Amino acid sequence: MTAELVRGQNHPLSRHQVEIGVVAGAPVLALVSAGDDEGRLPGPEALAHPGARTLPGLRVPGSAADRHRFPVDLDAVGAAVHRVRLVLALPPGGPARFGAVPAPHVVVAGPDGVEVAAYAITGLDSETAVVALELYRRQDAWKVRAVGQGYADGLGALLADAGLAGPTAGALATAALGEDFSLAAAVTTPAPTAPHGLPGPSRSGEARAGGTRAGGTRGDEAPAAPGPTAIDYAHPRRRRTTTEPPEPAPGPEAPQEPGTPPRPVAGDASGWSMEERLYNQVWGMFEDLARTVAAYRSAVDFADSRLDRELDEALSDPRARLGGAGNAARDAARARRDELVARAQAVLDRDLAQLRAESDVVEPALPAAYARWDNPVWHGAGVPQESPLALRLGDLSLPEAPGLRVPMLMRLPLERGLWIDNGRTGSEAAMTMDTDRLRRLAMDTAVAHAVRLLAVHPAGRFSVDVIDAAGAGVAALAPLVRAGVLAAPPAAGAEGVTATLERLTRRVDLVQMAVRAGAPEELPPDVDPADQLLIVHDFPHGFDDRAVTRLRYLADEGPAVGVHLLMVADRDEASAYGPLLDPLWRSLMRLSPVPDHHLADPWVHHAWTFEPDLPPQRSEVLDRALERIAEARRGARP
Repeated sequence: MTAELVRGQNHPLSRHQVEIGVVAGAPVLALVSAGDDEGRLPGPEALAHPGARTLPGLRVPGSAADRHRFPVDLDAVGAAVHRVRLVLALPPGGPARFGAVPAPHVVVAGPDGVEVAAYAITGLDSETAVVALELYRRQDAWKVRAVGQGYADGLGALLADAGLAGPTAGALATAALGEDFSLAAAVTTPAPTAPHGLPGPSRSGEARAGGTRAGGTRGDEAPAAPGPTAIDYAHPRRRRTTTEPPEPAPGPEAPQEPGTPPRPVAGDASGWSMEERLYNQVWGMFEDLARTVAAYRSAVDFADSRLDRELDEALSDPRARLGGAGNAARDAARARRDELVARAQAVLDRDLAQLRAESDVVEPALPAAYARWDNPVWHGAGVPQESPLALRLGDLSLPEAPGLRVPMLMRLPLERGLWIDNGRTGSEAAMTMDTDRLRRLAMDTAVAHAVRLLAVHPAGRFSVDVIDAAGAGVAALAPLVRAGVLAAPPAAGAEGVTATLERLTRRVDLVQMAVRAGAPEELPPDVDPADQLLIVHDFPHGFDDRAVTRLRYLADEGPAVGVHLLMVADRDEASAYGPLLDPLWRSLMRLSPVPDHHLADPWVHHAWTFEPDLPPQRSEVLDRALERIAEARRGARP
């Protein structure tokens, strides 16, 4: 499993022969330095760059590119080398700063290509060179550390901070960047005076005239709070495909047409359409929030663990027990802990402020498929001519960012069915709610999802069936019944359950046979060619063993041929079937009708609070959407 690192975090390396991969949104140069235990370079010969690509155990790419992959043999680097650092630099003629391009993403993988550790370098702004990560040796064991230390004054400042003299660092930077400049002649020429700015401290604590650096860490310190910088909201893990259009050359933006939605912040997210760009951007916001909170939590954990260690040391020293020395040591340790936490909080507050500013601009620009029910886009939205890319299921948030909600988007077509849990176990919020109210809220959530699905697809593209064996969902289903958008009246009783499942199972079988025969459109006239959504309310009421088997078949085989499942059920009530239904529950995505923290992200595995998106109280937005759906269907009939 890949370790997704945050700034300052390390991870052990079990292999000494590894590959480093770089994915960036613009051409970058990949350089590698071989330093001593403090990371200091003995001279220009300790940097591998396109002009001098090889060092013992190291060989870097020969030109700038938006993707790099090259091997590192840690057994061959030499006994004097303790830190191997990956440096990324923007070449002349490219973007002027890292803040103008998507965040670079670096990985360390084994020779077999299996990724060991990965790091997305977010939080860069004016920097043109950055120490991405380092491989460092401790007692013959190697580890990888995410560094993310950027330099606004460029590669020369980075090399000067690594111990090279100013003229030598400037000349080596010029040669490494590929400019038409002789290294031998430049070493004897005084380097130009650096622009005025705050010099970054070196590892020895001296102030070097090399320029400001941002986002760096030293030794075992927690990440320092850099000055205000813009976060890159692009999705670092997004892979570009050969079918994706090339990025346009940078140039002046075209004027915005009056009355159009505001352009999203960081609108350089790639995609064929604005809808795809917004989808990628929302995912970038989701990942940025996950990582910035992970960095904050990591910093607080580090501060707490260091406090515990220092308190233990103070208590274990007999001399500290005499007089006030012990109290002074404990007070100093707590003060250091509070300072580290305050610095981490400052970084978190800065990142959250920028994410909130982005959300304020992105939310109004979202299309209906991505928008909340209270978004004005629903008041004028007509039935579209094309199917959407994704569907909004609700909002996600973290406790460190109250009020900041990121849309939870699910790609279409639905590869997994949805399960809206109307049970009271497993959710603190559900346990405090009346059972009848919870069940009604769960069914209202299912109806809202069904209406959204119908409203954002072309007329007739989706058909909805409902199984309500006990008739307990009549009130919630009333808007769908009144609008006449259901394929058939809600199925009630055991006979209705059997008939609906038989019809949909037959459709799955016929479509599968047609696909295998190479004629997917050749279906009997009584088979609805539209995609199907089956809403099952109060499962397992009305289901016998045969019906349960058919439902499992639809859940497994249906999505591939356009039959999708939305269940409203309490898992405890199905416990009579024992482990028979466990595969069914695992195949569905569980959603809660009340705020609940049961979802985890794929990067740092936070427990996110999911909040369903429901129409506002006493709003007619759902009825208006159903009227447009019904009208469009009438107009589409021959």
